Amino acid sequence: MKTLVVCDSNYGNTKLIALEIAKSIGESAKVVLTKNFKEADLNGIDLLIFGCPIIGWRPTETTLKVLENLKGKLKKDLKFATFDTRVKLFIHGDAKEKMAEMLRAAGGKRVFESQAFYVKGKEGPLFPGELEKAASWAKLIKSKM
Repeated sequence: MKTLVVCDSNYGNTKLIALEIAKSIGESAKVVLTKNFKEADLNGIDLLIFGCPIIGWRPTETTLKVLENLKGKLKKDLKFATFDTRVKLFIHGDAKEKMAEMLRAAGGKRVFESQAFYVKGKEGPLFPGELEKAASWAKLIKSKM
């Protein structure tokens, strides 16, 4: 199963989660930052995972631009999952579900519930156990493929 994990990361926390997800899925998984993403990266993939931090109650601007450009360009029913990183607050916005909506609109098919990962404060670091949670989530997604 060829997997592409696309992420945006302001302070490195989201990238750490993306790398752990890719590692847990296996050698067929590749991580690309949104700023380096090219449509050609989608060639031959079976699973697309998108992640970013919540900024201003939603996905990052770079992530939104990439997802807007994918509308109508995903192979039919390409399987996807999404995640975000966020601070632990009662109210915090949501990036993972907005990304999922945009990927569905682009033609994708969600294979697993979106996941949130928590950082301490605006810049992190990740809370203890979040990398292990990412590994477990990735293994669950892999088992559904």
